[in-house]
Amino acid sequence: MRSSMVVETNGACINPSFASNSTTDLLVLNCTLKVTGDITLTIKTDAGVVINTTTLTVPLPQVGIVTSAGSIVLELDPKAAPITVNNFLNYANSGFYRNTLFHRVISGFMIQGGGYTTGMVKKDGLKDPIVLESNNGLTNLRGTVAMARTNDPNSATSEFFINHVDNAFLDYSTTNPGYAVFGKVIQGMDVVDAIASKPTAVSNGFADVPLEDITITAALQLK
Repeated sequence: MRSSMVVETNGACINPSFASNSTTDLLVLNCTLKVTGDITLTIKTDAGVVINTTTLTVPLPQVGIVTSAGSIVLELDPKAAPITVNNFLNYANSGFYRNTLFHRVISGFMIQGGGYTTGMVKKDGLKDPIVLESNNGLTNLRGTVAMARTNDPNSATSEFFINHVDNAFLDYSTTNPGYAVFGKVIQGMDVVDAIASKPTAVSNGFADVPLEDITITAALQLK
């Protein structure tokens, strides 16, 4: 029966289809969501007769970052920064961040991670750089998460940073491309504070490297 039904979502999700383990009592719908908040699902027969209409609430995506110093939970904003959020989730869900470090730590500024392993070795497997989304209305306040990049505005790949304090000078302006905020810490700012307080030194030519590795053991999408 599921092969003769059509699902309409008004563009809220891509390629909706019913899973093979669906039954006459329980239909399992698979699709790739493009929005958050309330979405309306309309199920029709292939002749266009409406069988059921329902509203689902899609939460903002959350990612849990488990580190050797404790756990941090991020809530992401795909409406303000869709490209950046999708990029970050792709890295997280592929397991890329496992065993990377918070490798650059500056108390009173930010903690940066997601690109290097022990010994300041660049991790393989980077995806193409993404377009900068700094002009999105989000600001680099304490506890927000943004993408790290080089002097090229459109160069961000996997590295991200969490602002330890308000850093308005990192925001977009007509004279400054800024850094793209795409979410915020909703749990674990005490862990961010603890990481920011770690003593640092120069390692393999890199400044502000914690003397003790702050390892990301897992980064998992929770919602």
